[in-house]
Parts: sequence; structure tokens; C-alpha cells
Amino acid sequence: MATTNDLKNGMVLKLDGGQLWSVVEFQHVKPGKGGAFVRTKLKNVLSGKVVDKTFNAGTKVETATVDKRGMQFSYKDGSDFVFMDTQTFDQMQITPEVVGDAANYLLEGQECTVAVYEGNPLYIELPAAVELVIEYTEPGVQGDRSTGGTKPAKLETGYEIGVPLFITTGEKIKVDTRSGEYLGRVNN
Repeated sequence: MATTNDLKNGMVLKLDGGQLWSVVEFQHVKPGKGGAFVRTKLKNVLSGKVVDKTFNAGTKVETATVDKRGMQFSYKDGSDFVFMDTQTFDQMQITPEVVGDAANYLLEGQECTVAVYEGNPLYIELPAAVELVIEYTEPGVQGDRSTGGTKPAKLETGYEIGVPLFITTGEKIKVDTRSGEYLGRVNN
């Protein structure tokens, strides 16, 4: 148990009958009249839904201990993803629902963080940007390169994103894992 005065970004709270909510941001407010309160923005750990919630200052809230482990993606077993704990070498099977959009950027051997609560994986955190090779993209037409347009490109994971016209098949690029946007070329 903690009080709303102890809130920190990233802290996980157990509210509304056991649902897990991660604190995205919080603000202590002391109006001139009336009692102080804490305005928060909370993200549901499972659904990703973000809500605003206000607590009276000093209100007791139940915290959940979420274990964030460094893991490495090993392989796909049917539809499940198998991850290996980099400390203990234990393997964990994670369903596609938990992996979510992270599957678009996962390569074998890739490091990531897996949040675990009471032995159950909750979600996967990838680095903000990953480096992937373009498996296929149409060649750019001479003269198109200065227009700043984009074309579809299939990554080595099978995911498709928009890239600038000058990018060619076989190039390694940096991709933002939060938005799926092209960030730039990777110079080897």
C-alpha cells in the first residue's frame, strides 16, 4: 500500500477490483480553497486504454509489484513467442495478444523488457528504435528522389512501413517501435 503522495511515473497501481494501471503522469494540485488533490493520467496495463483520474491527497492506493525482466526473443513456437530470461536462462512462452504490435519489430536474438506480474507476462517493451533490413521495396524512379514522398517497404520481420523513395532493397534502416516510422539509414 502507498498513498497518492508517493506516486511516481511508471508505478503500477491495482484499482477497480484488481485491474492494473500504470502511472503515465501525475500532478499534485493545491487549490487556494479546499483540500489538495492529485491529478493523474493512468494507462491500463492490459488494454492500453489511457484515462484521467483524480485522487484526494493522501488517499491510500494499492500498488502492484511488476517485475521487469531483461529477456531475449528466441523463436516462435506455433503462434506463441518464446523468450529467454537473460539472467536465469529460463524460457517463457508468451501469447501473440501479450506481444501485440511488438511482433512487427521482433527478430530472433533481440533484447527487450518483459513485464511480469504474479508469473504472468503483461506486456513487452522494445527499445525506442530498432535496426531492420528492408526485405523488398520497389526501386525509386530517377527524378523522384527530391519530392520527399514515401513508398511501401517490407521489413525482414514481414511488417510493412513507408520509407523515402531513395531507400533500396537490402538496406538497413532504423524504425521507431512506438509509431512504426522510418527514422533513417544505418551506416555499417
